Amino acid sequence: MNLEEKISQSETRIFKAVFPNTTNHYDTLFGGTAMHLMDEVAFITATRFARKRMVTVSSDRIDFSKPIPAGTIIELVGKVVHIGNTSLKVSVDIYIEQMYSAHREKAISGTFTFVAIDEHKKPVKVV
Repeated sequence: MNLEEKISQSETRIFKAVFPNTTNHYDTLFGGTAMHLMDEVAFITATRFARKRMVTVSSDRIDFSKPIPAGTIIELVGKVVHIGNTSLKVSVDIYIEQMYSAHREKAISGTFTFVAIDEHKKPVKVV
């Protein structure tokens, strides 16, 4: 399998419903909850790509473009966007979907960096 196929096959998509227990006093998704979900999707994406132990070393930037209201569905999409020697970067976008219409828009995007490690927690080659 070539690198492009590996990147394509590691793309990860997860859907969640936004319930009131995950929202703040503005009735929108907590930013910290969004970041938690994004890191989880990024981790799954990195692991599916490398098939090695992966650890988060940074979240490079997260842009909150639109609030995510309670009562919507969100889709998190993780994609490998850069491959280094022992690290890789994963971009994660969160899209909002209205439950009862086809309207969909990007709400949040971010990038996470992961390092591949061995059983002794030492960096190893990603590929």
